[in-house]
Amino acid sequence: MEFEHTTVLLHEAVEQLLTRSDGVYVDCTLGGAGHSRLLLSRLGSQGQLIGFDQDPSAIRHAEELFAGDERVHLVSSNFSFLEERLLALSVLPVHGILFDLGVSSPQLDEAERGFSYMRDAPLDMRMDPTGTLTAAEIVNSWGEDAIREVIWRYGEEKWAKRIAQFIVREREVRFLSTTGELVSVIKAAIPAAARRDGPHPAKRTFQALRIAVNDELGALDRALDQAFRCLGSGGRLIVITFHSLEDRMVKERMQSWLGRCTCPPGWPICQCGAKVLAKLVTRKPILPSDEEVQRNPRARSAKLRVAEKL
Repeated sequence: MEFEHTTVLLHEAVEQLLTRSDGVYVDCTLGGAGHSRLLLSRLGSQGQLIGFDQDPSAIRHAEELFAGDERVHLVSSNFSFLEERLLALSVLPVHGILFDLGVSSPQLDEAERGFSYMRDAPLDMRMDPTGTLTAAEIVNSWGEDAIREVIWRYGEEKWAKRIAQFIVREREVRFLSTTGELVSVIKAAIPAAARRDGPHPAKRTFQALRIAVNDELGALDRALDQAFRCLGSGGRLIVITFHSLEDRMVKERMQSWLGRCTCPPGWPICQCGAKVLAKLVTRKPILPSDEEVQRNPRARSAKLRVAEKL
């Protein structure tokens, strides 16, 4: 697979991440390695880059791209194992950690991966091909309420109940094995008037299934505190989100490191033991420019947040 991917908030992320040219930096989501390439161009000979990705295609691409660069260490792993893997590499503490939670364009566009609602393919959606859960298993074996909850929670799809009903009804007739079959069911479930405007009718459902198959929110939840522990004093955590649930999780987790007292109002002495562990480098998230959104519509929902460890 060729990784022709347009990196979102490229310069903004690297400028916020890089605090010293001889530092150790971690790209938790290599993808097409856009951020890593720019970061390496600004690192000195003593700097190090550790790149994580659970997609073997992304690792192979990075191996070719960075062949011979002794500053680069690649880790074929989900970032939920971040602390364990960095301990094994004996690089702690590190100076900066980056998460770009967008899906790489090649992953979305490669038909056989099953991420795209525009191309007929096996209903898969696994980022890590060794994973056991697929989108086909969800739509063919999960209960109607569980399917509705996934589509509503992760896709924020207002027709989630009808889509779940139609999926369960259709699978009684046939096993839903391809993206095209699922798209047909979704289109049948959403009234024609609602399909005339807005994005593709299957967009939100496919997003929801991808998040569920890869446990994206669970992995992020497990990784954020690990990442903060792995930082040295003055180290920065950069997170680029594309989904409201991701952004809410990141925002709340960063705020929890600010040491704000959680005791009930009026208590004369703080009992929660809140300690200031970090500061927010930017009060509000950094957003892509209008020019970037015009060049790359997938950047539209991106938000970049930065926390610095004290």
